[in-house]
Amino acid sequence: MTKVAVQFTLNDEEQNEFVDSGSTLLAVLRGKLGLYSTKAGCHQGSCGACTVIIDGEPRLSCLTLAQRCTGRMITTIEGLTRDGALHPLQQAFMEGFAAQCGFCTPGMILAAKSLLDRNQSPSRDDVIDAISGNICRCTGYEPIIAAVLAAAEQMRAEMKKSA
Repeated sequence: MTKVAVQFTLNDEEQNEFVDSGSTLLAVLRGKLGLYSTKAGCHQGSCGACTVIIDGEPRLSCLTLAQRCTGRMITTIEGLTRDGALHPLQQAFMEGFAAQCGFCTPGMILAAKSLLDRNQSPSRDDVIDAISGNICRCTGYEPIIAAVLAAAEQMRAEMKKSA
């Protein structure tokens, strides 16, 4: 297989890699960069466990060719923590017991973050729609929806304080 150069920003850090031309972003994140929190679930785009944010939009890294990521901004769950502080979504998932086995959690949080970046006051239906591509076999979704809504509320309150 032919090697190709890819350059992208991952969690605010520039990355320059040589990868096989057919490599998925998931393979690069896990195999070359050691970011195992991006889960390898179905490898078919069905489960959402591999969700990352690319240029502000949730994307399935198992279906995204790495070479198509050149020049793009990519965020994984590792990119949410700032100065040791959890992102409000991470905190809300923890406090609301929104993760049981945790396998879906990184992808679920990133799908929710993409929503909250676009819509600071989502409805329950907005949250359901945003996470609809992410399968969770443990929680029944109610704690996840509640955690996303709680995080949105907390983020709005923090914005009011800083204004």
